[in-house]
Amino acid sequence: MSTTAPSKKNIVVFRELPPDQLARLQAVHHVVVADPKRDLAAFEAALPTAHGLIGSSHTVDAALLDRAPQLEAISSVSVGVDNYALAELNARGIVLCHTPGVLDETVADTVFALLMATSRRVVELANLVRAGQWNKNIGEDLFGFDVHGKTIGLLGFGRIGQAIARRASLGFGMPVLYHARRPVDLAAQAPELQGHATHTPLNDLLARADFVVAMLPLSDATRGMIDADVFGAMKAGAVFINGGRGATVNETALLAALDSGHLRAAGLDVFAKEPLPMDSALRTHPRVTPLPHIGSATHETRHAMAGLATTNLLRALAGERPAAVCDTAAV
Repeated sequence: MSTTAPSKKNIVVFRELPPDQLARLQAVHHVVVADPKRDLAAFEAALPTAHGLIGSSHTVDAALLDRAPQLEAISSVSVGVDNYALAELNARGIVLCHTPGVLDETVADTVFALLMATSRRVVELANLVRAGQWNKNIGEDLFGFDVHGKTIGLLGFGRIGQAIARRASLGFGMPVLYHARRPVDLAAQAPELQGHATHTPLNDLLARADFVVAMLPLSDATRGMIDADVFGAMKAGAVFINGGRGATVNETALLAALDSGHLRAAGLDVFAKEPLPMDSALRTHPRVTPLPHIGSATHETRHAMAGLATTNLLRALAGERPAAVCDTAAV
């Protein structure tokens, strides 16, 4: 009995993939590599015949989808899907895949490193040494603050939040408070955190936490959610860390809380607009430790994300269920 090989489909790669993952796609389908940030015309020219898209960091809205009438699936090399018009994808029957799971530990590493660097003023003091200003023992004006034993409050308690909680509680002896829409079944999802993490009302968490860490996804409900009221309810002298999505924070309110001295410092890996504009006060604020959105930016994790995204797209175009599908109906 002979079998018929599946017909080749057209894939547009709109952000660079590792060579081995690109080769996986090329072995099965026709592939066009067209990064819209480098060659928008080539990207748009490839859309009318595209059956699949793979990439990240480009807005996929209704207008773009109108130019891609044959599109069957999109595979995002990311966990967040706020760049995608979910309702439009659902209405058109286009599958959207993403890459949860493979980056949890790496992002948790980054967020906890940012928390420690902010509290101990690591970047500020390293720059002091680089500038040749370390000419005597530092005084109290340059002291940092301890991390171990302090209370951490997590806004959002998904996989990454739980990974941060493990580092904080099991590694640094920190009481962990978390706020989420509903309590997490720790016995089933994170048994090692039983007795170490407590679901807490928002205002109670804000009043008690020495470090408030935001790991919120971006949605209509969370956009600008961390505002002046939230910052005002935080414990005086608290440190704010954002490793989730920049647009969940009202940055004007954050700056006001820092300038007033109510917040001691902020560590930010994400911003409402990225790259951070040169005229943003957050870029040079003395109480802010800014990072260029590096949460998952390690060689190992970015390759794993690309691998999962490639597998997702190949499965979707073959009519199989991808490993990680986004529920576009849940909007």
